Amino acid sequence: MPRNLDLTALRSFVSVADAGGVTRAAGMLNLTQSAVSMQLKRLEESLDVALLDRSARTIALTPAGEQLLGYARSMLKTNDEILKRLTATEFEGELRLGVPHDIIYPVVPAVLKRFAADFPRMQVRLISAPTRKLLEMFGRGEVDLILTTEEDCGPEGQVLVELPLLWIGALNGNAWRKQPLPVAFCSNCIFRGGVLQALNERQVAWSMAVDSELDNAVEAAVSADLAVHVALEGSLPPHTEIIDHGGALPELPPQNINLYVLRPEDHASVAMADIIRQCYATPRAVPQLLTA
Repeated sequence: MPRNLDLTALRSFVSVADAGGVTRAAGMLNLTQSAVSMQLKRLEESLDVALLDRSARTIALTPAGEQLLGYARSMLKTNDEILKRLTATEFEGELRLGVPHDIIYPVVPAVLKRFAADFPRMQVRLISAPTRKLLEMFGRGEVDLILTTEEDCGPEGQVLVELPLLWIGALNGNAWRKQPLPVAFCSNCIFRGGVLQALNERQVAWSMAVDSELDNAVEAAVSADLAVHVALEGSLPPHTEIIDHGGALPELPPQNINLYVLRPEDHASVAMADIIRQCYATPRAVPQLLTA
């Protein structure tokens, strides 16, 4: 009799591979760590091979695990497509997602692609605006979900990830060495007030080289080495780099990427929120979502 692989165990295996550990995978799957570990053990026993190398501090795939991973992704994709096509209720309408421009990449394209596959008859309207404006729109009910960059999180939001806020400048640039320090900010940038306050507290003289309502004007000035700016780790604009200032500039407080959902009872909104959470929980899987 041919043997059958356990799809639930395969899903746990893929989640552990993407998350880089059992604990994060368990949180993503809404299971206990012991349940995920047991599924992995049963999977290894059924195949009679070791899939995970547990000798180091972080879990890594064995050669057999690397070989299984591609097959497992394919099997789960087929399983999910069958269930979606044969059992899913069709949803129609529009979902409005607001995101600050500087965190659209790398996660949001993967979110949009996966949501479109799961809800082919839903339209997503992507609204790019600063955090303050998005929070105002959310308060008026003009957007269904928003991502924000904030030092804290409002009572209606959920923190997805905390990231360092870094000084950035042109590639091989010298603007950060100038006195007074030339800075560039949008007038409604959420980071502006805190950064200028940090400079004042360190008694670093500064001048506003670019004060614009347009993000691309700020990015152009920074990439031309006319001014410095700040960005979240992993969200640097093109032609810029993190400034290795050696303590010449003040350290900046980390910032949260937060998620707000207007209608938690709406099925499409819940599905979109779940996809966003999974993408931020497993950032290493984002490139695979885009190429799948």
